[in-house]
Amino acid sequence: MRDLTQYRISISKERLEDAKTLLELGSFKGSINRSYYSIFSSVRALLAEEEVDFKKHSAVIGYFRQHYIKTGVFDSRFSKYVGEAFEIRNNCDYEDFFVVSKEAAEIQYNNAVEFYEEIKKFLESSDSCS
Repeated sequence: MRDLTQYRISISKERLEDAKTLLELGSFKGSINRSYYSIFSSVRALLAEEEVDFKKHSAVIGYFRQHYIKTGVFDSRFSKYVGEAFEIRNNCDYEDFFVVSKEAAEIQYNNAVEFYEEIKKFLESSDSCS
């Protein structure tokens, strides 16, 4: 499973880079989308270590909260980050006339950076991605 874990964490980093580029270009909805998918890919990297996966985003997020937040592996702010990212990404993608500010996109990007770094550090400490 290490190959899959490494692949997913590398995808998370790539999506972070895309989010930054889109933010700099003023494509705030696009940046939010990539920030969310960076977080989502980071969570899926964790799940790969356990050989667990789900088809629905809500199930992936629920598993992360149950097995990594409630158990204290990660601080509860990471539950908030993934929840907010999921909600705002859905609004950007599916709600007509949904407006996103530069500030909102920056917040989502910064949260995604912190999320990625924390997951990467955890995976490295468990010798998954070194």
